[in-house]
Amino acid sequence: MARKVVLLDLDGTLTESAPGIIASVCKTFEDFNVPIPSDDELQRFIGPAIIDSMKRNNFPADKLDEGVARYRHYYTEEAVFDDPNNPGQKVTGGLYNSVFSGIPEQLKELRKRGYFLAIATCKPEYQAVPVCEHFGIDTLVDGIYGASKDNSRLTKDLVIRYAFENINFDADNGDRALMVGDRWTDADGAKACGLDCLGCGWGYAEPGELKEHGCYRIIDKVNELTQAVEEYFNK
Repeated sequence: MARKVVLLDLDGTLTESAPGIIASVCKTFEDFNVPIPSDDELQRFIGPAIIDSMKRNNFPADKLDEGVARYRHYYTEEAVFDDPNNPGQKVTGGLYNSVFSGIPEQLKELRKRGYFLAIATCKPEYQAVPVCEHFGIDTLVDGIYGASKDNSRLTKDLVIRYAFENINFDADNGDRALMVGDRWTDADGAKACGLDCLGCGWGYAEPGELKEHGCYRIIDKVNELTQAVEEYFNK
């Protein structure tokens, strides 16, 4: 039976992950005595691969691999940040995070209506899975697919193709898919794979970014998600 697949970005689409990403970036830059980027630049770390953002912000080329490893240490291993959900406790950068209000209800409704839900994120998969498990997102989707730890699968188009391979996506058999995300990386990745992208205005895109990168539609509120997906697949 042909499936209707909804590919979901994670950071800025399902979770409000900026605090943990930015805090981990700042700690890393401090450790290497590299000037911390401006607030605007720090916001741009959310979405693309971390190594690409480091390059853009003049992190020393000969220290990039070490810098990425340090960032990942703060993001996944050492609990040094105050937990916004449990005051008094410390968490890693990945869990210095929260789920956008209304997202669980929207995911439940989409699955109830028969959609196949798969997370497709440029966050390394080994980081994405624990975040999803911590917040219970893993029980609301059918699969979690991310970038590779060795940087061989970094961009959103490669992640989408990787997800398709794992779910045996078959367009010839009538399977259809839609990308849902909040950054230009989602829109460009979808386009490279021949997909449309539904833009999420509650995320971390800069003004005009989603439209400029070709999102066919942009919604501003989480509670509009199910209806927008329904309208796309039923048009």
